[in-house]
Amino acid sequence: MIRRTFVILPSIGNGTERSLWRDGIRHWDEFIDSPSINGMSQSRKEKMDEHLIEAREMLNSGHSHYFTNLLVPCEQWRLFQEMEPSVTYLDIETDGLRHDSKVTVVGIHRDGETRTLVRGIDLHSDSLARALRGTKLLVTFNGRSFDVPLLDFNFPFTVPRVPHFDLRHGCARIGLRGGLKKVERDVGIGRPKEVDYVTGEEAAYLWKLWERKGNQNALNLLRRYNEEDTRNLEPLARHTYERLKSRLEGEMIECQR
Repeated sequence: MIRRTFVILPSIGNGTERSLWRDGIRHWDEFIDSPSINGMSQSRKEKMDEHLIEAREMLNSGHSHYFTNLLVPCEQWRLFQEMEPSVTYLDIETDGLRHDSKVTVVGIHRDGETRTLVRGIDLHSDSLARALRGTKLLVTFNGRSFDVPLLDFNFPFTVPRVPHFDLRHGCARIGLRGGLKKVERDVGIGRPKEVDYVTGEEAAYLWKLWERKGNQNALNLLRRYNEEDTRNLEPLARHTYERLKSRLEGEMIECQR
């Protein structure tokens, strides 16, 4: 979808992007190869060509950070398909909901494997930075407001500044609202019974049982809960991406009529 995206260009918004699609310009290459663009001076067109050629080179080289500031947050989902398999799915657990809460567990899912890092065992700045190395696109659920700010507070400079597909907002755009578990159920993603009804508040309580009393069962359940949160982001991201993509492609078809 990113190669059909023109809102990365200076002064090009959603309306102009749709006008380009309406005129049959539905891919970067079609824009570059076109001798002229309706309503655009030749000098401006040449500058836009330069931007798109650079964007194409950056994308082909896997430099996703190039697009971080070119795409507004709600449109960074358009990079999802191009960035696989360097997409990292991330979810955290904390000891509370304050802005300065401690991050207790970090779940990271990539290339079909899920790992959890636990405070006091193997979660620290170096291990987190290593686990996130090579990330081209970050996928979370409400991570822009919660996970990433808390990780930045607890472990400064460890989260790479790459594009971020926040599923909470992406799901809302396709009519899926509520918390992660509700959205999962709405799209048919199941969980094992032992973690199906664990909530974020209960996760904080499980951490306290482990931290204060050394309850290994509590830690095991907390890790299992986090693993499910993290792993389930992948099918949810695929579902959300395809729905968002289909909606935009539908607009392209409408523009062609």
